[in-house]
Amino acid sequence: MSTPIPPTPIPPTPIPSTRIPPVATPRQRTAALAGALSGALLLVATSSAHSPDGGPGNPVLNLALQASPRGAFDAAYELGPIVVIVAALVLLRRWPVLMAGAGLLAVPMLLPMELARHLPLSVSLLTRCAQPLALVAVLAAAQAMLRRGETGRGTLVAGLGVGTPLLGMAIADAWWQRPYSAVYDWQRTLVVLGIAGAATAAWLLRGHDPAARPDGPEHQGWPRLRLVLAGGLALALAFPLGLLTPDRLALLLGVSQSAMYRHAYVAGAVIGTITLIVVAALAAMAGPWSLGGALTAATAQVGMVAPLILAMGALRYTTLPFFSVLGGLAVGAGLAWTRLRVPLTAGVTVAAATALFIAYAATTGHPEKLANQGSVVPGVLIAVLVTAAATAIVGTIAPTLAPSGAAPATLGPLAVVLALGGRQAIEATYLQDGLPASSYFNPVFHLTTSAVLLLVAAAGVGGLGFAQQWASRRADRLRAEQIRREAAEAERNRLARPIHDGVLQVLALMQRHGNELGGAGPQLATLAGEQEQALRNLLSGGPITPAANRLDVRATLTALASPTVEVAAPADPVLLPAAASTELTSAVQAALDNVRRHAGPTARAWVLVEDEGDAVRVTVRDDGVGFAPERLAQAADAGRLGVAQSMRGRIADLGGTTEIYSRPGKGTEVEFYVPRRRDSPT
Repeated sequence: MSTPIPPTPIPPTPIPSTRIPPVATPRQRTAALAGALSGALLLVATSSAHSPDGGPGNPVLNLALQASPRGAFDAAYELGPIVVIVAALVLLRRWPVLMAGAGLLAVPMLLPMELARHLPLSVSLLTRCAQPLALVAVLAAAQAMLRRGETGRGTLVAGLGVGTPLLGMAIADAWWQRPYSAVYDWQRTLVVLGIAGAATAAWLLRGHDPAARPDGPEHQGWPRLRLVLAGGLALALAFPLGLLTPDRLALLLGVSQSAMYRHAYVAGAVIGTITLIVVAALAAMAGPWSLGGALTAATAQVGMVAPLILAMGALRYTTLPFFSVLGGLAVGAGLAWTRLRVPLTAGVTVAAATALFIAYAATTGHPEKLANQGSVVPGVLIAVLVTAAATAIVGTIAPTLAPSGAAPATLGPLAVVLALGGRQAIEATYLQDGLPASSYFNPVFHLTTSAVLLLVAAAGVGGLGFAQQWASRRADRLRAEQIRREAAEAERNRLARPIHDGVLQVLALMQRHGNELGGAGPQLATLAGEQEQALRNLLSGGPITPAANRLDVRATLTALASPTVEVAAPADPVLLPAAASTELTSAVQAALDNVRRHAGPTARAWVLVEDEGDAVRVTVRDDGVGFAPERLAQAADAGRLGVAQSMRGRIADLGGTTEIYSRPGKGTEVEFYVPRRRDSPT
C-alpha cells in the first residue's frame, strides 16, 4: 500500500477589508437623512453666531482651536471642545445621540437676546462645543451611509459638513448691516429645526447605528484607538503652542525680542509650521488614507480663505453672499453625489483656481479692486466656484475613508487643525516689501497663492481617486485568487481519496513488478514511478511535472506497441522535457484510439519516430477506411472535440503543429511536430 496523501491547507491571502453591513432599511435611511440635515442646520446656526477670528467670511470651521499665541488660561478654555470631540470619536455608533447632544448644547441660543448677552462663561462654552460635536456627528452619519452602500447620500452629507458652516458665515456677513434681532431669530429657527431632526433620528435608530464604525477585527484595538489618539492629540496641540509667546519664540529662535515684536507674523508662521509637521505625523499614524485625505481637505480650506474674503467684500452691501454660497453648496453637493465625482470635483476646483488667476490678471495684480468697486458678478462667480470646490472635495474624499472608519477623525479634527496651521504658515508669504500690508484684504493681495493651493487640492483629489480605484481592483484580484486557490484545494481533496485507492495503487504495483515483465517492462516501471510521483505532486499542490528533467520518447511510444500497432524509432535516445514527452505520448495515444474506433476492425497502425535535432516528428499512419476532410469540421461543430483537444490542443501547447491527411478508402496519416525549445536540454 502506498502512503496516504493528506490534504494540503492553503494559507489565506490577506485581502483589504471591504465588508459592507446589510442594505439600509427605510427606517435607517429616513433616520440618517433626518439626522444629517439636522446636523447641517445646527452647523449653519452655530457658524453664523460667531467666527474663529471675529471677522465675517472666514471659511475655516469654528472649532475655536487656532494654534496662536495665548496665555495658559485661554488655552485651558479650549479644553471643553477638545473633550467633546474626543468623546464623539469614541462614540461614533451613537451619532444620533451626539447629534441630539449638539442640539441641547445650542439651547442657550434659544434664550431671549437680552438674556443671552449676559450669559456666564460656563453657559457660553456650551454653545461653543455645539459646532464641533455636530460636525463629528454629521461625518459619522455620512460614514454610516457610505458603509451601507449609500454612496450618493453619504458623499453629499460629508460635503455638507464643510459647506454648511460656510453658509452660516455667509449669513453673518450678508446681514451684518441688519438689526441683530433678525439674525438672532433666524439662528433660533435653525436650532429648533436641528433639535427636532436630531431627536427624530435618535428615536428612529434607538440612539445607535452599527454601520457608523467597522466591526471587523482588523478595525478593532489599535487601528481604532489610533484614530481617536490622532484626533485628540491634534486638538491638544493648542495647549503647548498656546504657551509659545513671542518672548519665548525669540529665545528659541535666538533672535532679539524687539525683532520678534516688529515681525509679529513670524510667530504665527513658526507656530503654523510646527502645527503642520506634528499634525501631518499624527495623520500618518492614523493611516495613509487619513494622511492623504487630511492634507487634501486642509489644502482646499486654506486656499478658500482669500477668495471668500474677496467675494464677501465685493457683495457686502447685498444679500448675495448667502445665495452665492448656497448655490455653491448645491453645486458641490451635486458633484459629490454623482458617480463621476472625482473628475468633476477636480474639474470644478481647477475652474475655481482659473477664475482666481483671471481675477488677478484682470485687475493688474490688484484683486482688491473687485471688493472696493463692489463687482457683483465676479464676486458671485468666485463664491460659487470656491464653495462648490470645498464641498465637493470633502464629499469625494469621504468614500476613501469610510471603509476603515476614518472619515470623522480625518475630515474633522485632523483636517481642521491642519488648515488652521496652514493659514498661519502661509501668512509668511503675504508680504509686500518684506512686510504684510495692514489691511483686512492682505490675503487677497496674494490671490494667486490661493489659486495654486486649489490646484494642489485638485491634484490631491485625483490622486486619492486613482489610489482608491487601484486598491479596489487589487482587492478584487486578491479575492479572486484566494477563491481560485480554495476551489483548487477543495477539488484536490475531493479527488485525493478515489485516486489514492485506485490509480496510484495500480501505478505503484506496476512500478514494483514492471521489471519482471521483460521487454518494455523496465521502461514501463520507470514511467509508472514518474507518473505516480507527478500525480502525488498534483494532489498535494506541488509541481506536476515528473521528477526527471528529460524522458526518452522511444520508451513511452514503444510501450504503445501491440499486435496491430508497430512502432519504429531511432537507435539513439530521443530526449524531450518530461512535460513535453508526456503530452506527445498522450497525443499519439489519442490518435491510436481513433484508429481502433474508426479505422475498422482489421486496421493496422504504424508509429514512426524521427529526431530532427531541433524538433521531434512522430507520424501515426493506418490502413483503415479513412474519411473525408470535411468530417473534422463537422465533428467539431457537433461538439466532438477529441481531435481538437486531445491531439491538436496538446501539441499546440508545446509550440508544435498537427497535420492530418485522409481520404475515404485510403487510410489516415497524423503527423505531430514538436520543436525543442532553445532553453530546454536535449
